[in-house]
Amino acid sequence: MKKISLLALLLTFTLVASACTVKTKSEATEPAANEPSTETVTEAGPVNIELLGIASNESDLNIVRDQLVKNGFTVKLNIQPDYGSFKAQQDAGNYDIAHSGWTTVTGNPDYAVRSLFISGGDYSIQNDPEIDKLINQAATETPEQYKETYKQLEQRLVFDKAYIAPLYISLKSQAVNQDILNADTVRLSKSRALAWESIDFKDTSKRDSDPLILTQTASVLTSLDPIKGNDGSINQLNTNMYVRLINLTDDDQITSDGSLSFNHTIAEGNSEYYFLLRDDISFAKIDNKKAVDTGERVGADDVVFSLNRAKDKDSVPDHRTYSLHEHIKTVEIVTDVASLDSIQSASGGGSVKAALETGLDTGIKELVADKAQADSQAGKYQVIKLTTTEPFPQVLNYLAHQSAGIVSKKQVESINTYDVANFDVNKDIPYGDQNTVTEGAQYNNTLYASGPYILSHKNDYEGIFYKNPGYRKGSEHEPKISTVNVRFIADADSALSALRNSEIHLYYGVPETKYDIVKNDSKLKLQSIESNGVTYLLFNTKNREVASSEALRKAVLYSINQDDILAFYNNNKIKAVSTVSPLVDTGNELVADANKVKEYLNEYHNSK
Repeated sequence: MKKISLLALLLTFTLVASACTVKTKSEATEPAANEPSTETVTEAGPVNIELLGIASNESDLNIVRDQLVKNGFTVKLNIQPDYGSFKAQQDAGNYDIAHSGWTTVTGNPDYAVRSLFISGGDYSIQNDPEIDKLINQAATETPEQYKETYKQLEQRLVFDKAYIAPLYISLKSQAVNQDILNADTVRLSKSRALAWESIDFKDTSKRDSDPLILTQTASVLTSLDPIKGNDGSINQLNTNMYVRLINLTDDDQITSDGSLSFNHTIAEGNSEYYFLLRDDISFAKIDNKKAVDTGERVGADDVVFSLNRAKDKDSVPDHRTYSLHEHIKTVEIVTDVASLDSIQSASGGGSVKAALETGLDTGIKELVADKAQADSQAGKYQVIKLTTTEPFPQVLNYLAHQSAGIVSKKQVESINTYDVANFDVNKDIPYGDQNTVTEGAQYNNTLYASGPYILSHKNDYEGIFYKNPGYRKGSEHEPKISTVNVRFIADADSALSALRNSEIHLYYGVPETKYDIVKNDSKLKLQSIESNGVTYLLFNTKNREVASSEALRKAVLYSINQDDILAFYNNNKIKAVSTVSPLVDTGNELVADANKVKEYLNEYHNSK
């Protein structure tokens, strides 16, 4: 190892910009500039790292770049203008580390890890049997039990293997124009996407004449088929387009409120789940760019069809959410009332039938298979029984996810007539294809919506949604505002400007750096809570040196200083270790360590 002075090192860096140096001490113990240095550094070739991200996250990218450069890396920023371009670069493997984020929109820790890190998961790019084992073990455990299991999972995922490098937990926030909207009607939920049906104008006479104007960054929509997408382009949209068997409260509790079910219950053993269906929701469709009631009730046959295709990886090409529903074994329609009386509820409060009848005006007198015959006022109901592959209470959280949205069996089967195994993107047009709702020659809207709103049409500027005229008519859950316009604004500053100019009414996802601007505008109200959203760096596991070098990944990991990041955001971010951090306090913590960076970089160089 060669001894050189700090001044010589600086001169070397000036003359050879790509030189890589690693110090043995932190900057806090460096000598003054006019004093001789006794530090030992390692001279080696440059360690090049390509960091991929989206322009809207440029602040994070710059902070991470600076931290890596400080620790001896040469960083190439690969900044893409939007999510579609970012994903194309990621799929092509054009990165060493990708700025990534995940929000656990189901409120349960299994969702925070399964799709991302289990082998073969929807978004997983790794194959680690030990991580698979820990994920599956935790899924069957109670909260008291799974804390230790998730701690072990974090240890392997972050510290032992360095598959990810955590950055922070975000706050979830939105800014409301309270001169236009009744801020008390705007919900802010910890996990679920923004619910539109409750939102109302301050002047209620405008419900039918004026649109509610919202915004989101992505204009290219992955798919309006709920099982074919699980990203920021469609999560909020599909959540409001398709009703589910179950919902989450704003603080992540399971509820039947605002769902397709009057009630739900779990049978003894935690493997059988029962749902008593409502009979006051019909599918909407678009006719001449207006929403109309199809007259077709959302019923048990649609539930069975929707959940069976949700759990079947091969039900559609490019299925993005099947791993969320792989614990579903069977879904069936119950027609024997006596069977509900003979099964005890897991809550210990009596039979399944008694639990399902809680709060009903008319008890269960008859169960029918045909949804057209259901009549709750006469005591004629439909009941769904869902059986899991093993005891798995977290299945309820997954049923609250937008991917468990109920689609029309009749309509989807009439559209998806192609052979899945031989699907041809050049000629086959699947249900939910965004081109079918995009204005132009390909426009042919075949959507059937079971939720409170339906997308009529879109362009690069906005998407236009209309109230489903067959959704909970006359109830508190009937949508208040007839039209919702979702403006596509990629830039945060532009979105905030549009809000302040009353061009949009609500800005969902206000950056923490903009809080003061919102607070100082008298017509705006800031709503904010801790979210389940975690931002992290994802390492390439295929075609770069970080894929094969655990030491190189760990050198990046210990370069990350979360204190610096939180300071930039005025402490409106929270430290994270993994995507499970907002849900389970494992006690783990990532601490930046320049000495460990040096150690792992030396190990990396020596292995070459």
